[in-house]
Amino acid sequence: MVYLSTRDSSLKKTSMEIIKQGISIEGGLFVPEYIPRLKKQDIEDMRKMDYRQRAYKVLALFLTDFNQEDLENIIASAYGDDNFDCPEIAPVVKLDNNLFIQELWHGPTYAFKDMALQILPHLMTTAAARTGDDKEIVILVATSGDTGKAALEGFKDVEGTRVIVFYPHGGVSNIQRLQMVTQEGKNVHVVAIEGNFDDTQTAVKTIFTDSEFNQSLAKYGKKFSSANSINWGRLVPQIVYYVSAYIDLLNSNALDDGHEFNVVVPTGNFGNILAAYYAKNMGVPIGKLICASNRNNVLADFINTGVYNINREFYKTISPSMDILISSNLERLLFELCDRDDGQVRKWMEDLKKFGKYKLDDQSYKRLKSHLWGGYASEEQTLAAIKDTYNQYDYVIDPHTAVGKWVYDEYKKETGDNRKTLLVSTASPYKFHEDVLRAILGPESIKDKDEFEGLEILESISGIEIPEGLKNLKDKTIVHKAVVSKDRISHAVKNILGLDGGQHEDSYSTI
Repeated sequence: MVYLSTRDSSLKKTSMEIIKQGISIEGGLFVPEYIPRLKKQDIEDMRKMDYRQRAYKVLALFLTDFNQEDLENIIASAYGDDNFDCPEIAPVVKLDNNLFIQELWHGPTYAFKDMALQILPHLMTTAAARTGDDKEIVILVATSGDTGKAALEGFKDVEGTRVIVFYPHGGVSNIQRLQMVTQEGKNVHVVAIEGNFDDTQTAVKTIFTDSEFNQSLAKYGKKFSSANSINWGRLVPQIVYYVSAYIDLLNSNALDDGHEFNVVVPTGNFGNILAAYYAKNMGVPIGKLICASNRNNVLADFINTGVYNINREFYKTISPSMDILISSNLERLLFELCDRDDGQVRKWMEDLKKFGKYKLDDQSYKRLKSHLWGGYASEEQTLAAIKDTYNQYDYVIDPHTAVGKWVYDEYKKETGDNRKTLLVSTASPYKFHEDVLRAILGPESIKDKDEFEGLEILESISGIEIPEGLKNLKDKTIVHKAVVSKDRISHAVKNILGLDGGQHEDSYSTI
């Protein structure tokens, strides 16, 4: 299996090469030259397998230059009992006869990003070792909340790597912030950005494609890579849990073999729902991909009009991991929609950069609509979905999952489609307990309460124990205090890495 760039399909690289590299040098994203198909026997075999065995079955189809022993060891290290608090790894919970929730937050940081970021460091370091690459891998991460902590946790103290995480100052929940700024590890750095997530992501992508910066880095025996879902090594493990969910639905007799089910994904950067699209193209009988946006509804508008337009107000919401206007992974879908025409993708991306928008041609838009349905939820609707889900099912969801639940209900009203549906739950409600409690118990429930009192209240009404890693946050020391303006991100990276006479990040609080 070789991989192509969405902006230059003449480039052909192995999976090891693209996992190390992250993003193509001209700014394109790597995609497999074809989507492998699951045979009927593959599905039958996986019905007798646990999550780790299913992961091997799927990943081996895409990562063909990793040998069996390496891949099995990587999976065992990523999805070991010490990393996840339930044996199913990504359990499927029945809410009613038609609606099922896949809990993707049983990893060390209590968000779905763990599903990929527990495995990516092992993929990356194995690839480096097998290809004789002795350069230190510098992981640059732009995060809207969850990716940052998951990357820090996955890469901490991993030999041959350095991790630098940028997050929007004031643009994540306090729990998310505390998770990042208290992170220990000799190779980790966290910097707040005076700007929003899009500012952060754009700056990081610019650094990746800066040839002068990359040459300077090479002189010091280092190279850049990415832990964001622009890295295929981040995206491909996400395909696994959609395949696994289908198997679980079959095994529980909730779904008959071959019968279609819909998938609802609360979506910001488009990676999670894109993984479902790839699973569908592998043969998993997914019907409609329901893309759920929050108030930053650029994706919902795109699906409903064929025009991607970021010329709009940016909102900070109670579902901050979705506060994104530039959805990087959408580029991979565009590549498929236009018959893999790299020239067309380049044109759309140039239009986005120049005008802040682009428009699909009729054929591409028709294909988009055949796969996706888009909707969004306001802040009030998100809170209502949390309350309604708790009252109806005695089940607590976080604000991101709640966006998905609201949009799912709207989809059913509009279409009458009553097929079995999988809603992916992307974060533990404990990470956003203030808004969860406000929705269920009212604003008085959190008045004059600190974060950790709030955790205890949520524990009392949910019956779910407070995750150990969140309970202990109050006793942890803040390690990372740096704050930079959005136009100084490149300077911050040089300082942290000690390039061109720069100083170490720990020597300043504000650059």
